[in-house]
Amino acid sequence: MRYKCRKQCSHRTLLSDLPRNVLDEILMLSYRKKWRNIWHGLPVLMLSHTLWKPEEDLADLTSNLVKIINHILIYHSGAITKFTLCVPYLDTCPNIDNLIRFLSRNDIQHLGLRLPIRGSLYKMPPSFFTCFELRHMTLQNCSVLAQPSFKGFDRLISLELRDFAISSKLLERLISRSLLFEQLVLQISGAASNVIVISAPNLRSFDYTGNIRSVCLKNIPRLAKLSLSHREYYVGAGKCNIAKFFESFSALEHLHLNDMEQVKYQRGFPTIFIVSKHLCRSSIYLSDSNEVSCALCLIRSFPNLQSLEIKILFSHFLSLESLEVERFSDVTFNHLREVKLMQTNGTIPEIQLMKLLLAKSPELMKIIIEPCVVEESATVKILTELIQFQRASTKAEVVYKLDKHPNPGPV
Repeated sequence: MRYKCRKQCSHRTLLSDLPRNVLDEILMLSYRKKWRNIWHGLPVLMLSHTLWKPEEDLADLTSNLVKIINHILIYHSGAITKFTLCVPYLDTCPNIDNLIRFLSRNDIQHLGLRLPIRGSLYKMPPSFFTCFELRHMTLQNCSVLAQPSFKGFDRLISLELRDFAISSKLLERLISRSLLFEQLVLQISGAASNVIVISAPNLRSFDYTGNIRSVCLKNIPRLAKLSLSHREYYVGAGKCNIAKFFESFSALEHLHLNDMEQVKYQRGFPTIFIVSKHLCRSSIYLSDSNEVSCALCLIRSFPNLQSLEIKILFSHFLSLESLEVERFSDVTFNHLREVKLMQTNGTIPEIQLMKLLLAKSPELMKIIIEPCVVEESATVKILTELIQFQRASTKAEVVYKLDKHPNPGPV
């Protein structure tokens, strides 16, 4: 017993005498072995540039990324239901053809690829079309060329495509093939050669950035949330008529319109959004009387509007007749409860808009104003005017938020 105790004490002494860096290496090897036994069966994997140190050289990052992908191909076993690769700032796109093939054989259901914005688009390999279990897909800076035998993913629920190259026919096939399809995000950076016809009876949410002329919505009875950012990519196209874009949006509840200065409205907006409760209008020029009138005409088309958000891009200091309260004698925003005005400067059109909303909203609870940085004297002047305005709702309060100054609170 005495000999055995002496032997154990000697063993402990030897470990304690080892240099610190050697001990750390032993512990790290042990940790890596245990971690390998854990991660090689994980069903969810994510590789992102945010996991590396900011100062790490991009070439080293690419090299390490390739090593990690090779480790996945060699050591991972079992299903991978979700895989995300987010490396938009690499100089070049690593070859991930083998990885896509590996994922297609391992029941991938959620695939996210945000690839480098530099260089040419990554061409999806043929094995991509055999990912039959796909439910959710995000592709950025990718090119997808159709296979003759490919009919679509019949289990697809959501699709997000940004800065991509794909034929309109293939895209329509991806959208219409699945009866489960609910969410679509499209960001088209150039002028599309053909109109994309979107037919999805269960589509609930659509976020679109591009030329409105390039998209035609058909058979979307359940669409509840729509976000449009209009882009013109060639000169001399003329203004796009948004009235032709809207058909029967019977279920639409949320509408967000952004950068619509190149869109032509009609007075007396033809569509009445009966069930719509939330409207967001970004990048509005209050200096353009025509755009203001069209925006107000749009608001009139929301008889049950509860929440209104307006982001002001620019406004001059001259009053606008279109914003005078007297011009809205026949209008009342009976259901409007909350308004948010962003990037205001305290110009006359902005003050007119605040006055109008306060006077015509009997159920209004709150107006939130998030201004640009303005002088303290200008803030006092704005608040003084707001206090004097007539309010249709006795419960309405104006909250003036300042990022760099103390919040004056409700007025």
